[in-house]
Amino acid sequence: MTATATRPAPPRAPRAKRRGASRQKREMWLLMLPAMVPVLLFSVGPLLYGIGLAFTDARNTRVHETSFVGLENFTRMLSDEQFWASFQIGAIWSISVTVLQFLAALGLALLLNMNLRFRSVARVLAVVPWAMPPVVIGLMWKLVYHPDAGILNDLLGTDINWLADFSLALPAIIVVGVWTGMPQTTVVLLAGLQNVPKELYEAGEVDGAGRWRRFWNITLPQLRPVIVAITSLDFVWNFNQFGLVYVLTQGGPGGRTRLPMLFAYEEAFRYRAAGYASMLGLAMAIVVLAVLGLYLWRQMREAK
Repeated sequence: MTATATRPAPPRAPRAKRRGASRQKREMWLLMLPAMVPVLLFSVGPLLYGIGLAFTDARNTRVHETSFVGLENFTRMLSDEQFWASFQIGAIWSISVTVLQFLAALGLALLLNMNLRFRSVARVLAVVPWAMPPVVIGLMWKLVYHPDAGILNDLLGTDINWLADFSLALPAIIVVGVWTGMPQTTVVLLAGLQNVPKELYEAGEVDGAGRWRRFWNITLPQLRPVIVAITSLDFVWNFNQFGLVYVLTQGGPGGRTRLPMLFAYEEAFRYRAAGYASMLGLAMAIVVLAVLGLYLWRQMREAK
C-alpha cells in the first residue's frame, strides 16, 4: 500500500477578522445611504418612470386612462417628420457649437498660458460666462440681437431681426452657444497645457522645431486625452441644451431652432402627449449613451 499525500487546507481567516470586514461593509453602506437616497429619488426613479411612460399612451390630463401601447410611440417617432427635422437641427447645433467652442477655447487657452501682463485678470474675465445662468445669458443676447435697440445692429448699421430671420436664427444661437460654453472648455484645456512638460518644448527648440511644429507635434498629442474628454462632454451638454435656446427663440421661427429637447417639451406640455414625449426623451438618452460609450471605448483602447 502506498500512502497518498493530501494537501493541507488553506488557513481560514479568523472569525473576528471576518466579522470586522462585514462590519466595515455595513458602515460603508450606511455612510453612502444619505448620498444615494436623493440620487435614487430624483434621478433613478424619474428615469425608470419615464422609460415606463414611453410604452404607454399617457397624457397630461386628469380624465385620461393610461394604457400600454407597446412600440406604438416608437413607430410614431420613426415616421414623425417634425422629430427628424428637430433631430437634424440638433445635430447641426451640437456639432457646430462643439467644434467652434473647442477651436475658440483652444486659442484662448494658448493665449492665457503665455506670460502676459494682467494674465490673472484675463483668466477671471474669461470664465465670467460660466458663472451666469442660461436664462440670464439668453435675455442678455436677446437684447444684443434686438432689431431696434440691439447693439449688434447699431454697430453694423442694419435693422435685422436676427432671431426671427429664417436663415439667420440658427447661426445666431450657435454664436450664443459657443460664447456660453467656451469658458469651461478653456479651463480644461488650460489645465492640460500647464501639465505638458516644459522639457519637451526645450528639446523641440534644440532640434530646430518652430512654434507651429512644436504645437503640432508636442502640444496636440499631449492634449489628446483632454481634447477627447472635453469634446465628448461638450457634445452631450450641447445636444441636451434647452433653457438657453428656449429663452432666445422658443424653437422659432417656424421651427428653425427647435432642438430635440424643445420638440419633446412641446409634445409633453403643449400637446399633452406625455407617453410620446417620454419615448422622444428615451431616444435622445440612447444617443447620449452611445456617444459616451464611444468615448469610454476609446479611453479603454488607449489605456491598453
